[in-house]
Amino acid sequence: MEPKNPFPEVTEMVVDLGADTLSSCMQCGLCTAGCPWRLVEGEISDHFNNRKVQHMGQLGVDGYEDEDILYACTTCGVCTTRCPREVNGIENMRILRTLIAETSGLPKSVNPAAGSMTDNGNPWQGERKDRMAWTKGLDVPTFDGSQEYFLFVCCTSCYDKRSMKIARSIARTLNEAGVSYGVIGEEESCCGESIRKVGGEEVFQESAARNIELFNGKGVKKIITTSPHCLWTFRNEYPELGGNYDVIHYSELFTDLIKEGKLELKNDLGKKVVFHDPCYLGRHSKVYDAPRNIIEALPATETEDMMRSRTDSLCCGGGGGRVWMETEVGARFGDLRIYEALEKDAEILATSCPYCVIMLEASNMALEKDDKLEIKDLSELVCAASVGDE
Repeated sequence: MEPKNPFPEVTEMVVDLGADTLSSCMQCGLCTAGCPWRLVEGEISDHFNNRKVQHMGQLGVDGYEDEDILYACTTCGVCTTRCPREVNGIENMRILRTLIAETSGLPKSVNPAAGSMTDNGNPWQGERKDRMAWTKGLDVPTFDGSQEYFLFVCCTSCYDKRSMKIARSIARTLNEAGVSYGVIGEEESCCGESIRKVGGEEVFQESAARNIELFNGKGVKKIITTSPHCLWTFRNEYPELGGNYDVIHYSELFTDLIKEGKLELKNDLGKKVVFHDPCYLGRHSKVYDAPRNIIEALPATETEDMMRSRTDSLCCGGGGGRVWMETEVGARFGDLRIYEALEKDAEILATSCPYCVIMLEASNMALEKDDKLEIKDLSELVCAASVGDE
């Protein structure tokens, strides 16, 4: 008796990819030439003693399934946006990772995250009962179907202490602007974006199914996301599973609130700010202007674009599951972003993604530049300007 294929949809996707996209590749090299790992390899000598780093670009070498080769991909999207044949390099990579995960399992560093997704509904090994710890001392309403928006707080901002400041800033700002919103709480599960990108297809499907049943049952129609990764997943992957919602990133909503006069930015910041475009907000979701409009609206604030910005922004290094993997010193994309910000004489390097905040702060501290440069989420700057510091 022929064994049953546990993931027939994966097999079908691989067949489709082979027929429609992989065979379209004409090996022009634009994808590998733009890959951040190649950029690091070429530029790392400027700061790290001519050290060379070899990662993506040659998937035919022995050991391509290792964390330092196939799993080095951060799904930043440069390859996909540059391909003249519109080959989806990220999707091809995801399918290959999924097949590897079926036969030999996920990378060891990812196993705790995957296990926690199954046991706790989040990848950060936090208990469900602690999911709302970030709300302590805040007036955060419970979503009951009567509010306009459901605020979905990224698991990172629910469990990572630094990232909790992002969730708190967003909630305080929404309260200040009088936005009709609510959170569901302990019943929520991770959107599943990162775990799917490392090959955990079954875990993603289960998490997404739980969320969709929960959201639909609660009457969710509009969603505010704190993370671009959640934004992308809810907009692009949940509809095919039965989850159809009007999804907006907080930066887009804040921009509208400022324009409509519902959110007054009255407290001076008085510092120079440069903005790091998160891959999943910029290249993936095409949201470039909203964050910049917000920064320009901040009182007494000087700003300019970084050397690599918008479509050419350099990834922080945390996507594609890399936020759970260790990257060797001297090979971190965030290190280059810190130097690029300092070259602009910036006092604050702002972004709008919890993964970016984690990765950039790690680089900032490792390089001992935290006395010269602050890493802030854009929501923290807006909250400080409108509500004030906690």
